[in-house]
Amino acid sequence: MRSILESNLCQEANVTTEPATLGEKRQALTASTLAFTVCFAVWTIFSIIGIKIKSQLGLNDTEFGLLVATPVLTGSLSRLFLGIWSDQYGGRIVYVSQMLFTAVAAFLLTKVTSYEMFLLAALGVGFAGGSFAVGVAYVSRWYPKEQQGTALGIFGMGNVGAAVTNFGAPFLLAAMGGRWQGVAQVYSIILAITAVLFFVLTKDDPVHAANKASGHKHPGFFEQLEPLKNLQVWRFSLYYFFVFGGYVALALWLPRYYVGAYGLDLKTAGMLAAAYALPGSIFRALGGWLSDKYGARTVMYWTFIAAVICTFIMSYPATDYTVAGIKGPIAFNITIPLGVFVGLTIVLGFFMSLGKAAVYKHIPVYYPNHVGSVGGTVGLIGGLGGFFLPVTFGIMNDVIGVWTSCFMLMTILVALALTWMHFAIRRLEKRRIPELRGPRNLPELEGLKG
Repeated sequence: MRSILESNLCQEANVTTEPATLGEKRQALTASTLAFTVCFAVWTIFSIIGIKIKSQLGLNDTEFGLLVATPVLTGSLSRLFLGIWSDQYGGRIVYVSQMLFTAVAAFLLTKVTSYEMFLLAALGVGFAGGSFAVGVAYVSRWYPKEQQGTALGIFGMGNVGAAVTNFGAPFLLAAMGGRWQGVAQVYSIILAITAVLFFVLTKDDPVHAANKASGHKHPGFFEQLEPLKNLQVWRFSLYYFFVFGGYVALALWLPRYYVGAYGLDLKTAGMLAAAYALPGSIFRALGGWLSDKYGARTVMYWTFIAAVICTFIMSYPATDYTVAGIKGPIAFNITIPLGVFVGLTIVLGFFMSLGKAAVYKHIPVYYPNHVGSVGGTVGLIGGLGGFFLPVTFGIMNDVIGVWTSCFMLMTILVALALTWMHFAIRRLEKRRIPELRGPRNLPELEGLKG
C-alpha cells in the first residue's frame, strides 16, 4: 500500500496547476452540489411513482422492491467507469453527458407499459446515480487535501435529492391529477436544464486543465484500476454499503413501510420518509468537517455504534403478549409508536450522513490520481447496497411476513461492519506503523493487508 501511496503522491507533484481562486472553487462546488441534488432526486423517483406503478400493474412486494432498486443497480455499476472517465477526460464534460443521457431515459420511462419494459427503462434512469463518482473526482481537484473532507461533505449534501423526491413528488403527483407520467416528464426536463446550466457556468478542473495545456497523457483504463488490488479499498466499500446503500434503500423503502406498517396515506408516508432522508443528506458537510478536524476513524465509530442501537430497536416487531396473572390472563401489546419510530429514523439518517463523509475522506488524500477509480469502486459497492437491500426487504416481507424484518437485516449488516473495522484497527495498531497512526486522515489505520 505504501508504494502505491508514494507513487500517487509523486505523480500528483509532477502536475503543475494554476491555483484556483476562491470564487472558482465555490462556483465549481455549488454547481456540482446542485447538479448532484437534481440527479439524486431523479435517481430515487421510483420511491413515489413506483407505488402508483405497483398498483397499476398489481405487483407483489418482491416485484416492487426490484422495480425501485433497479435504477440503483445502474447508478452503482456506472460509478466505476464514469469515475475513471472523469479522471481521464475531466469531470465537467462527463457530468454534462451523464445528465443529458439520464434526462432522455427519464422521459422515455413514460412511454412504457409492461413490467419488463419498466425495468429496462429504470436501468436508464439509474445513470443519475453515477453522478456521485463524477462529482467526487471533479470537486476534489479544486481543493487541497486538508479541505477536501469538508468540500466533499458539502457536495455529498446532494443526497438531499432523496428528501426532495419523498417530500415534493407526492404533491407534484397530486398536481398532475395522479398521473405518475407527468412527474417523470417534469423531472426529465429539470435534469436537462440542469445539464445545460452546469456546462455554461463551470470550467475544467485545474488538474485536467493543466494536463491539457501540457499535453500530459492521461493514464489508461486498466492503469486506473491498479489501486483496486488493495484490500483496504474493498473494506471501505463494505462500510459504504451500509452508510450509503442502506440510506438509499431506506429512502426508497420507507414510504412503502409507512403505508403498510402504519396504514398512512402516501403524502404522509412521503413526508415522514423525507424526515429520514433530509438529515441523511444535509449533515454530510458536518461529517466532512468533523473528519477533517477529529479524524474519520472516530466519526466511523460514532456512526456504526449509533446505527446498531437504532436499527436494533426498530427491528422489534409489534407483539401481543399474554401472561398468566394472579387473577387470570393479562394481555398487553408492545409496539413502537409512530413518533418514536420517526425519531429513530432521523437519528439513524443523521449518523449515516456523517459516516458517508467519513468513508470518502481518505480517498483523495491517499489516491489523488485515482479518485475516480477508487471513489467509483467504493461508490459502486455502496450503491449495490441500495439495489440489493430493497429487493431483499421485499423478499423478506413476502417470505417472513414481518414488517420490521428489514431492520433486522440492517442490524446484522452494521454489526458486521463495526466488528470488522474494530478488529482491523486493533491488528494494524500492533504493527506500529508511525506514519499511519495519526488520527486525522483515515477512518482507520491503513496497512498492506488491512
